[in-house]
Amino acid sequence: MPSTSLTNLAPRDSVPPQLAKACLLLAAFNAAMLLSLYFAHAWLFDAEGRFIHTDFLNVWAAGKLALDGHPAQAWDWGIHKQVQVAMLGQDYVGDYAWHYPPPLLFIAMILAHFSYAHGLVGWAAASFVPYLAMMRAVVGQRFGLTVAAAFPVVLANTMSGQNGFLTAALLGGTLVLMPARPILSGICLGLLSYKPQYGVLFPLALIAASQWTTFLTAAVTTAALALISWIAFGTDSWQAFFHWMPMFSQAFFTEGRATFYKLQSVFGMVRTFGGSEQLAWTLQWMMSGSVVVGVIMLWRSRADYALKAASLAAGTLLLTPYLFLYDMMVLAIPVAFLMRIGLSEGFRRGELVALACATGLLIAFPFVGIPLGLPSTLIVAALIVRRIFNPSAVERILPSKIPALG
Repeated sequence: MPSTSLTNLAPRDSVPPQLAKACLLLAAFNAAMLLSLYFAHAWLFDAEGRFIHTDFLNVWAAGKLALDGHPAQAWDWGIHKQVQVAMLGQDYVGDYAWHYPPPLLFIAMILAHFSYAHGLVGWAAASFVPYLAMMRAVVGQRFGLTVAAAFPVVLANTMSGQNGFLTAALLGGTLVLMPARPILSGICLGLLSYKPQYGVLFPLALIAASQWTTFLTAAVTTAALALISWIAFGTDSWQAFFHWMPMFSQAFFTEGRATFYKLQSVFGMVRTFGGSEQLAWTLQWMMSGSVVVGVIMLWRSRADYALKAASLAAGTLLLTPYLFLYDMMVLAIPVAFLMRIGLSEGFRRGELVALACATGLLIAFPFVGIPLGLPSTLIVAALIVRRIFNPSAVERILPSKIPALG
């Protein structure tokens, strides 16, 4: 199987009209829904003018504690919630716990300088910009901006003030920069270390492909971040992070405090339908093992780089059991690589229909209480596998012009 870089995708002329219209419609839907929810008092402020609590609470409260000189207390569920309740002026059922490594406190501290609402909107807007840039680079033309805005998880991530945009930007940036700018690629991967669950598959793929510059740069960046955060926040912060990790694991995987259907993984699917924790872990490890073997073999091969990159992004989602809806922003990356290939070489028969089904599953998730992110990821993964094993299929529809990258 011949290997090609992103620069070898042949340029074409235009985006298929049905694809352009569908993406534009979805992007407009995301924007319209966000405005509608705001004016319906279902986002940011309720009808009485009080803040509506979302996931962003854990970021703001952690930043507030760090600003006040108590960064290690951000991992203490009780103290952390007290700060949240004091800011909201009312109690709420449940917890928005802080479970990230200490380096992310730097961002949290910046956001805590603002009010809850301004911090949430500012964070969503600021992190959306690099996400847009990454999608533009992956797709290879301005249409990538529309694809980025159309992705259905954009709405959920913006409403919750989560880190999905940043995660997707850094993960996608790692992949799109790797062929021509391996040092910048490694820096992106190192900055992604605030998501430890993504630190398993990438190193294995880099080693398999002998991408040593990216690998070493990522390692140095990660170590530098850890050192800087240790200097800034002290040993107690790192001790607190590791001390509270077992409690987070117990809460999410055994007790299901966040409800199992929110976990968009094999583990979450099994637990949602009443399977035991042991069965869920068994099937999750089987999926993870298959992904690891498949990605390593692919990255050692001479397959097209775009397909390698798409497989690594999709495989990262399938590998981890700890996967919420906002993490599904990462699925936009393999979709974008498939768009790049399709717009250059032509879309295969049924490919756009399959992508529409994957999109529909993500849209339907809030209404059904089933982790539909898993089948959505599996559909995208199946499209990647199809192109890997059948690279010369000729069923095509109108492709589009894509400039060389790097």
